[in-house]
Amino acid sequence: MTREDNLLIRQIAEGNELAFKMLYDHYSPKVYNTLISYTKNAEDAEELLQDVFVTVFNTAQSFRSDSTVSTWIYRISVNKSLDFLRKKNSSKRFGIFASLYKRDSAEIKYESVDFVHPGVKMENKEDAKILFSVIDELSEKQKTVFILTQIEDLSQQEVADILQTTRKAVESLLQRAKANLKISLEKHFPERGNSSKNTSQ
Repeated sequence: MTREDNLLIRQIAEGNELAFKMLYDHYSPKVYNTLISYTKNAEDAEELLQDVFVTVFNTAQSFRSDSTVSTWIYRISVNKSLDFLRKKNSSKRFGIFASLYKRDSAEIKYESVDFVHPGVKMENKEDAKILFSVIDELSEKQKTVFILTQIEDLSQQEVADILQTTRKAVESLLQRAKANLKISLEKHFPERGNSSKNTSQ
């Protein structure tokens, strides 16, 4: 759809609202799935979705055809998601020690995320919750590469284009992400595998 996308972007740059609606209708489900992989909250994902497409509309004139429209939209989505997480994590730092432990107990509090990704089909919903909770433990780059390749099913080259890096770098990040996830998941499911050595971030 590259040729059609480029035409729509040119029309959007001229203020064509119908073209904008067509682009939104085509890409919003994919963008939403990406956003909710980061936010794990429908309301936050919806808000970010609007933010992404407001940015698309407002910056259509600056779009350069040296990348595809799809790549450009995914890049905006990833950047918005990471900004959201940074702000969210920053706001949580105040009082974190008070909330880390259960009241009147030395036991560390663990709360599984009450979230199931709409694009991920797993028979055991609790497994899905744990999977996304450990994805959160990955570094930003590993998290992004894992989400885009394993959940959104983009190719490594597509992800490399989005992140403006090499396919080899994406492959390396994905390998480290999988290794780190394996270690974390084995803590939750020790019966499913043997413990592994720590992997560098």
